[in-house]
Amino acid sequence: MVQAPTLLLIDDDADDQEIFSIALQNINSLIRFVISDNCKDALEKLSKDKMFKPDFIFLDLNMPGMSGSQCLTEIKKQNRFKHVPVIIYTTSSGQRDKDETKKLGADYFLTKPTDINKLITILKKILSGEEKFVETQ
Repeated sequence: MVQAPTLLLIDDDADDQEIFSIALQNINSLIRFVISDNCKDALEKLSKDKMFKPDFIFLDLNMPGMSGSQCLTEIKKQNRFKHVPVIIYTTSSGQRDKDETKKLGADYFLTKPTDINKLITILKKILSGEEKFVETQ
């Protein structure tokens, strides 16, 4: 039996956290899901808790304090997480953001869909490895 993945969502928006959680429950209720409200807390958890290594990191770009781009840079500096897929999960759909985050090491760029069913479909593809770099409109 394949073990359900562990995901880390770094997002300061409570509504987006809830929608993401609901989508994951629809995909597989065994998915372990950890939320950090900001980059500082996420980086602290990733560096201090040596037992915690998510299978996927979903990262919002627009947050107070440290931006998602800065956080991505810090995550990719840590050898333990170099091969952990980081999915940018943001309201942005700008090409500049897509290009910049891809250059910084993001594996996917997902503009937050307004429809939860679309989010479920995209998350299934990402978690199954069907998508290599997602750019949604």
